[in-house]
Amino acid sequence: MIKVLAYPLTIIYYVFFGLTLAVFHPIQWICFNALGYRAHKKSVDLLNWFLTRCLHILVVRYTFKVPRDIPENVPVIIVANHQSMNDIPPIIWFMRRFHVKFISKKELGKGLPSVSYNLRHGGSVLIDRKNPIQAVNAIKKMANYIETHNRAVVIFPEGSRSRDGKPKPFKIKGLTTLLENSPNAIVIPITINNSWKLLRYGKFPMGLGAHIKFTVHNPIQVSKYKTDELIDSVERQITNAVIK
Repeated sequence: MIKVLAYPLTIIYYVFFGLTLAVFHPIQWICFNALGYRAHKKSVDLLNWFLTRCLHILVVRYTFKVPRDIPENVPVIIVANHQSMNDIPPIIWFMRRFHVKFISKKELGKGLPSVSYNLRHGGSVLIDRKNPIQAVNAIKKMANYIETHNRAVVIFPEGSRSRDGKPKPFKIKGLTTLLENSPNAIVIPITINNSWKLLRYGKFPMGLGAHIKFTVHNPIQVSKYKTDELIDSVERQITNAVIK
């Protein structure tokens, strides 16, 4: 019965999702080209609020609590497990005070209204996973960017999403490059639970009734730890909080 109900609700969701992307694409363009960074960021924040709320059509709930003791005006590296593309809008919205950027595969840099535009112009970097030299240089560029402007960057070290919620081992090259080139940064580990349930049947229909939980762990100062020890600690912290 639930899966039968998922068909019409998924259609309605995709209609509102597509309209949101289509409407915000020209809004982003105007903000970026005529009004500058602050206006463009506001438009991206609002875009991701709408994308997050669109999922309520699928009876999705969120729990996302950000600790109040996280310092501001410092470089931030957000490290999270990855369960679906729906992990991203809530992170941008609920962590918006940190000016969130992404390290993303280059394929997402074109073809997606609003999303591709923001990845190309909003401060994120696109990497070619088949070209390690380009990828490392792009990540170094991002590290310099967050150090210079006190922004936040999100990295999903698993490399690809988990289809059943079980965490994959970290691929540490990109994260190591970030940490070694952002000595003044703090790391904020985030554990994501239940996002994968939206795709339990595939992309159509989507799953209903997921309670997506984001556990934002306490910040860790990069300069206080050796890189390999820090990565091991962050990976354990994230994966131990994944619902088995």
